[in-house]
Amino acid sequence: MKKYSIFLVFIIGSLQAQQTKPAGFRIEGHIRGVADRSTVVLTDANKPTDTLARTTVKGGIFILTGHVLEPNLFVISFISAQKKTTLFIGNENVLINGDVSDLGSIAVTGSASELDFQRFEKEFNPLFGQMNVLSQLANSPQGAAKKDSIMMAYQNQAMTIQMKVDSFIQLNRSSYVSPFLLVVVNQLSEDVFLLERRLQSLSPTVQQSMYGKYLQEQIDNGKVGAIGSEAMDFTQNDTAGMPVSLSSFKGKYVLVDFWASWCKPCRMENPNVLEAYEKFKAKNFTVLGVSLDQNRASWIKAIQDDKLAWSQVSDLKFWNNEVAREYRISQIPQNFLVDPNGKIIGKNLRGSDLDSKLCALLGCN
Repeated sequence: MKKYSIFLVFIIGSLQAQQTKPAGFRIEGHIRGVADRSTVVLTDANKPTDTLARTTVKGGIFILTGHVLEPNLFVISFISAQKKTTLFIGNENVLINGDVSDLGSIAVTGSASELDFQRFEKEFNPLFGQMNVLSQLANSPQGAAKKDSIMMAYQNQAMTIQMKVDSFIQLNRSSYVSPFLLVVVNQLSEDVFLLERRLQSLSPTVQQSMYGKYLQEQIDNGKVGAIGSEAMDFTQNDTAGMPVSLSSFKGKYVLVDFWASWCKPCRMENPNVLEAYEKFKAKNFTVLGVSLDQNRASWIKAIQDDKLAWSQVSDLKFWNNEVAREYRISQIPQNFLVDPNGKIIGKNLRGSDLDSKLCALLGCN
């Protein structure tokens, strides 16, 4: 199979861009070393069970025909040889030449998208490969003693990739490979607004592609609780059964702290939150606890035992806590620091990180 070393695993659902194409694809292959009457199959790389075309080889030649909604990544499988190669094509007349023993070196003509994909592979696969090596080394016994330097090298490599991403998509605004690239590198950055700017820089048609729609979903989901976004207001009852809203704290710095009495890491973090509260409560700072408890008595006992003096709310619905679901909370402890204007300016601040952030905002003297 053509070498394609992506170190990130991504899942595209059933998203499909509904676009009308005037004609279908025709792939003519001249591949040496393939037995006559053997089967060749074309499948969708994102949905391997979807067979798009099937044919047999005659005299080393095969022809696959069909129709796809848009240029995308597909897999050609030579069944008897147990070999595969990838093509990034649309509804085009494509010619491929090569040898089944060296599918990584096959020549492909007739597809602009495949040429873009080849440039993508040539530029990024070596970088992805180096990141894989660094990642494996950092997690190996040999790398334990120099993990900091390895991770620094990893971050530098990630920065190099990010710079090359911007260069690639600027030169290929109308290429379907550009949103594919953004999907591949999506996990290298938590900056959802950077991803949004990159996607919006592409042509409108490409933004509506399968990969473009997938990225838009990631952007919409990622904006929930993202640094720089507006904190969603909510109201839940406190321990006395009285409704408390996040908006009632507007004008203050508020740490919205998701926790539960049954969560051991949360209980271990509570002393750090308490220390920050006592240190900064006179400087326009407070905490609003949102508990994922389901037992009222356990919730109140934990508040008393940990001496949590700030407002606490819960609907006692466990992981179905409505606020937790709105904020897409999948693990605790988790927190969001909200500024006096209601904007999220920090998240998952624990221990010394929380103290340092508040010192920078409010002063430590």
